[in-house]
Amino acid sequence: MQNPYSQIFRAPGAKGFAAAGFVARLPMAMAPIGIVAMLSQTDGEYWLAGAVSATYALANAFVAPQASRLVDRLGQTRVVVPTTMIATLAFAILIAAANQHWPIWTLFVSALLAAVMPSIPAMVRARWTEIFRNRPELNTAFAFESAADELVYIAGASLSVGLSVALFPEAGVLASTLFLAFGSTAFILQRSTEPRARPVEHGSGGSAIRLRPVQIITLALIFIGATFATTEVSTVAITKELGQPGAASFVIGVYALGSFVVGIVIGALNLKVPLQIQLAIAIAIIALTTLPLLVADTVPLLALAVFVSGVAISPTFITAFGLIERRVPEAVLTEGVTWVMTGIGIGMALGSFAAGWVVDAFGAQNGFWVSVASGTIALAIVLAGQRSLAAPNCDMAACDAAAVAAE
Repeated sequence: MQNPYSQIFRAPGAKGFAAAGFVARLPMAMAPIGIVAMLSQTDGEYWLAGAVSATYALANAFVAPQASRLVDRLGQTRVVVPTTMIATLAFAILIAAANQHWPIWTLFVSALLAAVMPSIPAMVRARWTEIFRNRPELNTAFAFESAADELVYIAGASLSVGLSVALFPEAGVLASTLFLAFGSTAFILQRSTEPRARPVEHGSGGSAIRLRPVQIITLALIFIGATFATTEVSTVAITKELGQPGAASFVIGVYALGSFVVGIVIGALNLKVPLQIQLAIAIAIIALTTLPLLVADTVPLLALAVFVSGVAISPTFITAFGLIERRVPEAVLTEGVTWVMTGIGIGMALGSFAAGWVVDAFGAQNGFWVSVASGTIALAIVLAGQRSLAAPNCDMAACDAAAVAAE
């Protein structure tokens, strides 16, 4: 039996844009937690660190779908080049503001400007779709990207925290900025695999967020994203409280290990269980495995609990994006994927802020209650939306009709 992953990378240009896209998307995970690690050390206030990180993530959640809509209409290069330049400059200003202790408002303004950072994962998926549209290899490609996203979110966060703790407070955000600049440049230089632009008259007349499946999955992943951020913020706080701040990087790193392996295995399988049921099972596992985090009061116990709680993350991503690929018209695929990605970003922002507040008010260990609540709510949303998620695949006309009915 041939390795399905080796098959997809035989396509011309696939290795190049996948590698560049991986580097360019690292800031998605590195920037929010990097801001927390940076400001918690330079200013010593978790609430401020969480608020600035939340400002960046929430603004990006608002801007990214609009930018992706332009990408569908104008093409990737015409949108990515200016937005990357603005975001890179804004991150540089944020680093300087933290290092030089500039007024607090400069932190928030630079975070807002940095939020124009483009959604690289959505554009990578659009390139895979252009290559393998209506072919079984597309499912494998989407599974690979979901596993890569999960690795980016967890390993990227670990790298960001590790650099900030081991070198200097701004190191995580600085590395994130460099990855953004060089990765995006390498990605855009590969023009041969760039999807064609779709003028408005050839695309959907409305936004992808009008579709009920996009709404359900985006809302659920807001709360899944909150579990990520809570785990990261609480881990930083607990290891600092235990006098082992350097262990935070290791603990967050093991979050990725089990999930990445499980995700790769699932991506290679042809499971017969409907995707909406797979999504419910994966989120149920995430919700249940948040409970051991409440009693993990040593570094070894924390690492074990975090490892277990991360196992279902990649399967959640794989099934969520698989559903989006099947429920969203081709002309708005980039936007549809971006809405789900920004749902994760919104959740990470809110989770970071909520966990920071709980840690400051009630202690580091209690920060994990945010994870418990978030996982439970995400499961309730997906269970309630099973009927809509099970709806048959739609073409352009049917999707537009469904969008109108959803309003």
